[in-house]
Amino acid sequence: MTRRLDATQSGIATAASILRAGGLVAFGTETVYGLGADATQPQAVARIFEAKNRPRCNPRISHFATARAAFAQVVPNALAHALAQAFWPGPLTLILPRAPECSISELAADGLSSLAVRVPGNATALALLEQVDRPIAAPSANRSGRISPVDVAHVLEELDGRIDAVLDSGPCTVGVESTVVDLTDPQNPCLLRPGGVTLEALRGICPHMRLPQTTSDIAPHSPGRMVSHYAPHLPVRLNVVQAGPDEALLAFGAPHPTQAPLVWNLSARGNLEEAAARLFTGLRSLDHQGQALGLARIVVQPIPQHGLGRAIQDRLNRAAAPRAQDGTENTAP
Repeated sequence: MTRRLDATQSGIATAASILRAGGLVAFGTETVYGLGADATQPQAVARIFEAKNRPRCNPRISHFATARAAFAQVVPNALAHALAQAFWPGPLTLILPRAPECSISELAADGLSSLAVRVPGNATALALLEQVDRPIAAPSANRSGRISPVDVAHVLEELDGRIDAVLDSGPCTVGVESTVVDLTDPQNPCLLRPGGVTLEALRGICPHMRLPQTTSDIAPHSPGRMVSHYAPHLPVRLNVVQAGPDEALLAFGAPHPTQAPLVWNLSARGNLEEAAARLFTGLRSLDHQGQALGLARIVVQPIPQHGLGRAIQDRLNRAAAPRAQDGTENTAP
């Protein structure tokens, strides 16, 4: 049975003690709930794979309480400092060369010469990281390839009995994972994964920020880039204007008449921030209720492709991607 800890001084101290001892603790950030382990202990990081049924082919983001602590593990450049100044604490992950004196285990970095680091923008998470005073590797706190959790109930639904504790940090306010930027070549910075910090905001600091040209631009540096990811049990079909009577509808914008017996509107106001915060809860709700009603699939109305719309569409594309016959994730080529 997984312990549920409140976000009190005592609960945070207990969670920190479990992490320092090599245990697994899920905790909320502004993006989604992460499954934390001490990134300096290979045995602790290995437990993440076991809990998530995760393939060992994807680097993990290491979380820190401050930019100074994060940059002690990597080789930062001027652009990294500028982006950290603008967006940390917050939903931005930076990929930088690994420092010679780095204490993060090879397993947490997937054996790469680079590291993914961030400072989350959640007060409880920051208090926990400050008490642990070690890098914490923390992929999303769900079974591998499944819908990311944005509250405690989602974590326990996925991982109860498989991890030591979950720290109740409240609902996640952003609702999609962090933006990932590759700064290993500061002259050629690349947005690898859209997320809580938009491309427009990044280009306000770095006008030459580019998007990847091919999948080889992304793999293997970035976490969260499996082709099939964030997947509900029901199949997902995208860019649908009208749903049928055997379909659950993930809607966006002003409600319209529909034959769908089940509807979850991401934002009736057409607000992308609200839509991002409600995305994973909506997918999870339609999946559970749709299966109970015997519906054939989840269909999704078009999402505007600007601002957080890019991050929402990225997650929906992965939710709709073909899945391997054995039920595992398909990795990007």
